[in-house]
Amino acid sequence: MRCLIVDDSEEFLASAGRLLESQGFEVVAYATNGPEALELAARLEPDLALVDIELADEDGIELTHELAAHAPSTRVVLVSAYEREELTDLISASRAVGFLPKNRLGASAIAGLLGAA
Repeated sequence: MRCLIVDDSEEFLASAGRLLESQGFEVVAYATNGPEALELAARLEPDLALVDIELADEDGIELTHELAAHAPSTRVVLVSAYEREELTDLISASRAVGFLPKNRLGASAIAGLLGAA
């Protein structure tokens, strides 16, 4: 699975990339902001975009809507350091196929979300 990871934390980008690549994903790009994510998604057409809900001064929820318009074949999974219960309304307002807390990120968790979507 070809993946784009969008997060404003360089540390998270690096660790998530290493984790997913060790589990068989191909991380095709990293983005630290919305405009960069949109350009990369449109150009590379990844199968999956992992998008942090809180992107510095940007809104990861709004980015899910923009990604749907710019890269409609890319499925979006929201990630956050917060648990789902704290973000239920935001997640349901998004165009994401699912949500994972960052501490549960992994190939099997992503596969479970995509299989259920």
